[in-house]
Amino acid sequence: MDEQVLKVDEQHHKLRLDVYLTQALSDNPSRTFVKNLIESGGVLVNQKTVKAHHKVAIGDEVRVRAGDVQALAAGHVLPENIPLNIFYEDKYLIVINKPAGLLVHPVKGCQTGTLVNALLYYCSAQPGRGLSDAHLPPEDGTTSPEEFRPGIVHRLDRETSGLIVVAKDNTTHVRLARQFEKHRVKKRYAALVRGNVEYDEGEIDAPIGRHPGHFDKKAVSYSDAAKKAVTRYRVIDRFDRTRNLVALFPQSGRTHQLRVHMAHLGHPILGDEKYGSKSSFPRLALHAQGIGFTHPQTKQWIEFSIPVPQEFLAVKAK
Repeated sequence: MDEQVLKVDEQHHKLRLDVYLTQALSDNPSRTFVKNLIESGGVLVNQKTVKAHHKVAIGDEVRVRAGDVQALAAGHVLPENIPLNIFYEDKYLIVINKPAGLLVHPVKGCQTGTLVNALLYYCSAQPGRGLSDAHLPPEDGTTSPEEFRPGIVHRLDRETSGLIVVAKDNTTHVRLARQFEKHRVKKRYAALVRGNVEYDEGEIDAPIGRHPGHFDKKAVSYSDAAKKAVTRYRVIDRFDRTRNLVALFPQSGRTHQLRVHMAHLGHPILGDEKYGSKSSFPRLALHAQGIGFTHPQTKQWIEFSIPVPQEFLAVKAK
């Protein structure tokens, strides 16, 4: 979107300018992006700058000059030349194999060295590349809606490695987010867990809520505020009686769900300092191994899968 000239019709008469633009612009921008656009002087109504709350009227000429979407939306978040392992890319989305230790998006006190910083650099390097500016809704009340997460459709914990999907435009973002919300995305994780899991496969159906004693942790809870959470598991390899390799299939998307559920089962994920023992493995032994969804533009089902990390398999040889 370089420049668009709009005429306000009867249907949009007396709408706030920011609301009008989210409905009228051709590339489905988020309200956050529109607000930033207006505040930066990128919108003129009848050749004048106005505030986001300005009410438009029939016949008004609204001229929109978006300029560089990434620079406008990012504000103080700077592009950084951080290497990305691009597993798949097309016109609409990117699938990245995220390493363990890489924070997905900036948070308070950490504005650099994240996947978002890397994506801003990557997408600014070539004309035509972009990222959605839509915001992921807060989950379980733990995430501030002010956090800047362009393109980020879903989350992986910092210490979790594996596949993460990034949207290049708002339409793709919204359609993918809807699939996640309706649990239509197929996800598979690989994890090393402590102990010898009793059954070869099973299901953990236990609601998750806030931990009663630690604000940064979750716990299985049967309070009214807890949310339904279901995880299916299958033992892939029993290395010994102290460590098993399991496949995990989350049927819901609660914060720390797999980590909480495996700890609840009595088999915490190795290297988990929150719900197990950090010293049991050099890193959190959790890996987003596979993901499948309906492509938001082509409507074809697509799946991506990567191997289990070698450091997980090396445990068997010890």
